[in-house]
Formats: sequence, structure tokens, C-alpha cells
Amino acid sequence: MLVSTRALAAAALAVVSLLVASASAPLAAAETPQPDVARMERLVQARVADKSFMGAVLVARGDQVILSKGYGFANLEWNVPNTPATKFRLGSVTKQFTAASILLLAERGKLALEDPVKKHWPDAPAAWDAVTIYHLLTHTSGIPNFRNYTEYMQTWKFASTTAEKTIAHFRDKPLEFTPGERMNYSNSGYVLLGYLVERVSGQLYAEFVRDNIFKPLGMKDSGYDVNATILPNRAAGYTPGPGGLMNAPYVDMTIPHGAGALYSTTEDLLRWTQGLFGGRLLKPESLQKFSSPYKGGYALGVGVSAPGGRRMIEHGGGIEGFNTQLTYFPDSKITVAVLANVNGTAPTQLAGQLGQFAHGDPVRLNSERTAIPLPKERLEMLAGSYELAPTANLIVSVEGDQLISRLGGQPPVPLFAETPTTFFARVVEAEVQFELGADGKATALIFRQNGQERRSPRVLERVAVELPLAVLQRYPGTYQIAPGFNLMITLENAQLVSQATGQEKSSVRRIRRQILSEGRQRADRV
Repeated sequence: MLVSTRALAAAALAVVSLLVASASAPLAAAETPQPDVARMERLVQARVADKSFMGAVLVARGDQVILSKGYGFANLEWNVPNTPATKFRLGSVTKQFTAASILLLAERGKLALEDPVKKHWPDAPAAWDAVTIYHLLTHTSGIPNFRNYTEYMQTWKFASTTAEKTIAHFRDKPLEFTPGERMNYSNSGYVLLGYLVERVSGQLYAEFVRDNIFKPLGMKDSGYDVNATILPNRAAGYTPGPGGLMNAPYVDMTIPHGAGALYSTTEDLLRWTQGLFGGRLLKPESLQKFSSPYKGGYALGVGVSAPGGRRMIEHGGGIEGFNTQLTYFPDSKITVAVLANVNGTAPTQLAGQLGQFAHGDPVRLNSERTAIPLPKERLEMLAGSYELAPTANLIVSVEGDQLISRLGGQPPVPLFAETPTTFFARVVEAEVQFELGADGKATALIFRQNGQERRSPRVLERVAVELPLAVLQRYPGTYQIAPGFNLMITLENAQLVSQATGQEKSSVRRIRRQILSEGRQRADRV
């Protein structure tokens, strides 16, 4: 739950979506060409067809809607279709509403961003004496993310609670670093912010957001999700399984609180961006604070960047059964909202590409490309491991006459040749171009997606070594790679075997010995 795209950036699961913004220089709204809505539709329908996306999509320039449509089903068991009025859990997109609530209280003199948490909650632990409200807003408090605790997955997420009780689970945990030293995404900080909203305002968090944000902006289809409430037009959540989509695991919505408990529609999110950035909610100085990044490109509840010179304010969200992405381009006043009721990276990828379309950027869809055959011996010259990030390699292999890419525990992605060195995927809009050495073997690849690219060098070939049984016996166990994603290592017939969550077993013979011996540093053993 509450897995935002920013939170996953350090894990291999986030790298597959990689790059979400356009790289073209910004154009004034009046100069922006009219987007090709038919090709936008083709882009989304391709993700619907491969079952990686169900949900609703909205693209607008100012208050003029370019595309607003539902795709797939809000309820698969009853074949109820998604529409622009379907209500989706927002996950971590909630955080910007929590940040705005804090800024509203600051404008009213109820608190200051520089205030220590202890000023408004005297019972806060001594370790938090230097933690300020601003540290919580920018994920620089050092308070660990409760979502990473094994006990959360096993017990906490199923029981109704209060913000104060949730805080009790992590209040006595040591800080991960000195407050303000660096940024590390933490849902704990935003649950704590939601609790401070309640203490300072005298209202429940759900009531404060309703009365001070949703009602003033006309967001009649947004609110705090309550499991037991009969909520018209609420989507059911799904997650990929070995045999296809299945119902998502349960999470009690009292737990995410100010970090991820809100629901909304794409149409209401347009009202939000228009009201917020149109100056109808916050004073100019507050809005400036809201959208000014501190560390790691993170501002107050939103990420802020300017890839290619085009300023972008965005945040993604993930919670059981739902993934979301809300992106706003202040220069062109373009809003892109993608809400999905199936877990996966599609919302982030679609939002990036739809943003390109909305700005009139040249976009080439992979469905419009023609694949050419290449001999197997040529493909084998490209196979290898390529470092996409310090902790994530893209593994390229040959299976039959097909080049296959794998990243972490994600499903394999076939790559199709357009030229002898340029390949594209069909399940995601991404391109891979190989650089060749004098011997014709690939030395690096360039990964292109959504107008950006990343060069990844080939990792030196690994050589398998035989280890004594006594050494192999040290390694079996279950390791948490990311929240909800474990790697189980077993010993079968004197051979280490791995099985990732939801995946088949595979040999780990070629994994370097130091990866296993340092497993406790790279992944927590459960």
C-alpha cells in the first residue's frame, strides 16, 4: 500500500517505468499544436488490450478537456465499466492534499512549517525533538517508513485503527538519519501530518479536507475512503496474478490516513489542479512553498522537476488494487490524470506519454513500428546484463528467436528488432538501442522512454563457481526486496533456487556470491 512512484525509485520495480516526463522544450499554450486524440486513444487502448490498465484518463489544457474517458471495468465480476465518474483510491496522491491542509493551517496562524512536531504534540518521543513540520512534508525527517515493517504486512493492515495508534507502531523506532540531512520517502511522516491536522484544527482529517478543500473547489466526488461505507461508483481494486487479474488484498483505510486514504475521480482532480494553481485555495506565497523542491526534487506532497526545460509538478500513488498518477505542467496549464484499479506501472507511463501528446511533441507509438527478423547468432551478441541503476540490472537474453528483457521480479518483456541494433517493446512504450564493440558484441544499451533516455553499460560477464554445501546452507531464507515483494532462496539438490513473489522458481547459480552474503544489507531477511 502507499507505494508511490517516487518511493519505488530506489527499487528495481520502479526502474521499469523509468522516465516519466517529456524532454521537449516548453511551448506557450497558444503555440502548442492540437494533440492527436485518436493516437492518444490508441496508446491507452493498447494497455487495456494487454490487461495492464483499467481505469480512467483525463487530459486537459486549462479547463478545456482534451480527453476524458473510462477504460475496462470498475467491477470485473459484474462487468461494470469504468467512467470519468468512477471513484478510485488515490494512494499517495493523497499527500498533496495533506500538504495543502498544513499550508491552510499555517495561513490561519495555527502552526508554522518551522515548528517542531513536539510543539503541537507534546507526547512526541525525544528522538523527534529536532523534527519539524517541514521535515515531514519533504520526507527529510529521518522517521522510518512503517510500510517497510514485516509486521505491518502480517497484521497491522487488516485492523481498524486511529492515526495515533498507527504512529505508536513507529514512534520508538530510531531515526534513519539526522532530520534535514537527506530525503527518504516515508509514509509515516504523512500519517503524522494528518494527525497534526486533527490536533491543530480540532476536526478529523477527513472532515478538514472535506470542508476546506473539496467543498470550496466543488470536488463533490472526492473524500476519505471508508471500507464499510456504501460508496456509489467506487471501483473495485485488482492486482495481477499467475492466472490473470485477481481481487486485491485487503487494507483497512484507517491506516493510510494523511498518507494515502483519499479517493477521487479524474474530473475532480482537474477541479483540484485548476483551483489550486488558479489561486482559489492558497495564497501566492503558500503556493510557492507548495511547489518549491527541497531535497531529491521533492516539494510539499509533490515532486517538481523540469526535464528538457518543461516544468512539471507530479505525484504517483499505489495502494492495494490501485495505482495513480497526477501530473500538472504550470507553463502550459496542462493536467494529466490517470487512475487505475489494477496495480502496475501503466499510470506513470501513460501520463508521461499523454503529456507529450498534449504538448504536441512528436510521439512514435511502438504499435506503429514494423519488426524485422534477425538471426539467432546476431541476437546472442546483444544478450547480457546492463546496469540501469546502481541496484538494478536489465537482463537481456535470447529465447528461441526472440530477444527477452527482464528487470527484477517483473514479467519478461519481449523486444522486437526494428533495425539490427534498435529494438522496441509492445507491452510498454520503450525503445532499446544497443552500442556495439569492434567484435560486434553489445557494450552498452540506450533505454528511451517518454522523450528521455538513459545509457546503461554492459556488466562484465559473471562466471559460475562451485561452492561447498556447507557454504550454500547459509543462504536459504526469505528476503524482502520491496514492500510486498519477497525473494525466497531454497536449497534443492545442492543447488540454490530462487522464487520471487508471484514468479516461477529459477536457478541462482550465476548470482555473485557477494550478493547473497550481503543480502541483509540489500534486502531484509524476513
